[in-house]
Amino acid sequence: MFTGIVEETGEIVARERTDDGLRLRIGADEVATGLEHGQSISVSGVCLTVERFEDGSWFEVFLATETVERTYLGTLEEGDVANLERAMPAEGRFDGHVVQGHVDAVATVRAVESVDEDWFFEFDLPEGYERYVVEKGSITLDGISLTVADLDTENGRVTVAIIPTTYELTTLSEKEPGDEVHLEVDVLAKYVERLLEERFA
Repeated sequence: MFTGIVEETGEIVARERTDDGLRLRIGADEVATGLEHGQSISVSGVCLTVERFEDGSWFEVFLATETVERTYLGTLEEGDVANLERAMPAEGRFDGHVVQGHVDAVATVRAVESVDEDWFFEFDLPEGYERYVVEKGSITLDGISLTVADLDTENGRVTVAIIPTTYELTTLSEKEPGDEVHLEVDVLAKYVERLLEERFA
């Protein structure tokens, strides 16, 4: 489990296509320190497993075909960056919200606006996902735990406010209208929906 608090961004330093998917080598400092084989890491919101690593330098993850098809990680090239977060330890501080690293869909940046020191990002949600989002609720975009500032359910759009620290320390500073982001809605909303479906079925 993750919390959506990005620790650092890592650079794609190598990629290798295979018959079964894609292998990425990601350069990192803090996140690549003290790793263990099989450890989980969120890469821009996608939960992946560490296969190989060099302490304090890089780690490698494998993306199965399904992961490549459901995310945009397969389009990343050498030199691109991704948000990184290690799984939360049992005794860790819970600063964000419950993030599984299971991407629901890909959303699209619609608009970016700078207001004083903050930034407002508006996203187009894939059809049907707006029902899982509530104003002032939690949403995960590219692995970042964010609070919904405004929700337009009729048009399937959501706006989030980004503080300078988040803007500077994540890949959001590189996003422009038309760019894709990984979307993970609050898992609690999906559980509630499932329970209600069973109750009124």
